[in-house]
Amino acid sequence: MRWPWQRAVRTTTCPLPRLLASATPGIPFVAVYTLHWRPTLRRRPNLDDLVRADIHQKATATAARWDAADLPAAQDALNASLSSPHEANRHYRILAAQAVLRLSPESRERLVQRTADTERVRRLQFLKTHLYDHPGLVVLDRLERHPGRLPDEETAALQRLARTIKGCDQWWYPLLEQWEQLGDGFSDTDKQQRAMLALLNSVAALNGTPPMTQSHAN
Repeated sequence: MRWPWQRAVRTTTCPLPRLLASATPGIPFVAVYTLHWRPTLRRRPNLDDLVRADIHQKATATAARWDAADLPAAQDALNASLSSPHEANRHYRILAAQAVLRLSPESRERLVQRTADTERVRRLQFLKTHLYDHPGLVVLDRLERHPGRLPDEETAALQRLARTIKGCDQWWYPLLEQWEQLGDGFSDTDKQQRAMLALLNSVAALNGTPPMTQSHAN
């Protein structure tokens, strides 16, 4: 029902899709709006443009909270937001608003690639934590991928690799890291050399090797 003093309801659509930034950097939503609204008694030029601009601004905050991969949920949240009571406007009153979201072909391709990259990084992190930090599992992984008896040469190579990885992680890497930290702890070059020499002599003592002198270090 429309009162005699009220103006007729108008329906406005977007002549061109609008971009809405999503929570996924570089991958925006493409939005098309359908708006039902009624002008007030105040006259204003380009009122359709004002209605579209206001609705788009309201939609921007909601869309920015959703990832591009979750497009259906983003659309539901956006339409729920647009259907909530709108702030009073002296030029118009929104009766209903609906948005349809989609991704451009370029954005879909970028999203697929980014998802694959994220999964690859996740798998590499998993392998580092559960496989390569435990070198013995390298051999088991090779046996699982290629069941059957491995050639003796390959078995020996895998064993050497496992020992090397384990030795580097447990011995050489911590040693070199401490060496570097010792050197950084002194601003004087001579003191840096003496500190590193003391570390080397400690390592040499474990093997029964004669200590190094300052002249040998130079």
